Amino acid sequence: MWLGQPPEGEQNLHSQNPHQQPRGPQPPSGGGGGHRAKVVAVTAATAVVVAVGLTGPLLLGGDKDDNANGGSRNTKAPASASKSATAPASDDPRGSETERPTVPGWKVVINPEWGTAFDVPPDWDVKEPDLLIGFEDSKVDYSDPGNWGKLIIIMGAPAVLRENWCVSDDDKDGRMEGTALVAAGTKGAKGADSTGDAALSQVDRWVYGGYTQPDTKSIVYDKTAKPYTAKSGLKGSIAWARSRNTPQKGRCASDGKAITFAFKNSAGGFVAWSLYGATGVKDELPDSTIMKILGTVRLHRDPTES
Repeated sequence: MWLGQPPEGEQNLHSQNPHQQPRGPQPPSGGGGGHRAKVVAVTAATAVVVAVGLTGPLLLGGDKDDNANGGSRNTKAPASASKSATAPASDDPRGSETERPTVPGWKVVINPEWGTAFDVPPDWDVKEPDLLIGFEDSKVDYSDPGNWGKLIIIMGAPAVLRENWCVSDDDKDGRMEGTALVAAGTKGAKGADSTGDAALSQVDRWVYGGYTQPDTKSIVYDKTAKPYTAKSGLKGSIAWARSRNTPQKGRCASDGKAITFAFKNSAGGFVAWSLYGATGVKDELPDSTIMKILGTVRLHRDPTES
């Protein structure tokens, strides 16, 4: 997993035309290791490393577009402290005193950049709104500085369940790497033609990036997105992806699943909320809980991202 500001476009796992229905994920290009995705974390406003397993490239500058399809992208500076300050100050990094959870006892997760909110159970860890999480391309040789930041997929303002659910040193470099059980967050979907297009172009990348790469054959995903309406009345499209018998090896290797809910925010921009997690493990998050979390996704004020 890669957490921080991406300098380059994410890999497109579908066809060369990102607006076509996917024919199945394609492995990202590049040479190198075949190692399990590394986990690092950085808040763009403070440039402070968060302890989630300090390995892999760490970048602060570059692209901030969050384009869903890896198409044309803007090159913006990292999110500034003043942008993060748009959220009210409080002990909760999201300033959740301004938004009550729709599920009593749960926590509110707010992404001011995209103008969205959702709720998670109380045992989840709500991260800062300017944090990005995602997965590196494990086939890229990161010994070449020019390759740093080759990403499969990212999302922002995440919430994580059991951040260090599994810890290992699979590459035997002497540094322990943490693997989260589940994570959820939001990203832009600029370039999408529809909510269905946005959901389908992203969902299998979470499974590929976190659980199967460089293999694509073990991923099963929806070919058509389904209409969905959250409890708030927010309408959009959802799509699922899962892996079966991933060839990944290592103490923390497992199959995975992901769901993406794509919709339009109050500014009319396409946005995608995604959740991914390990499957076939003792602590797997049930689909029923995932759907309960999904049902809380809603709009929150006007987005700061134009």
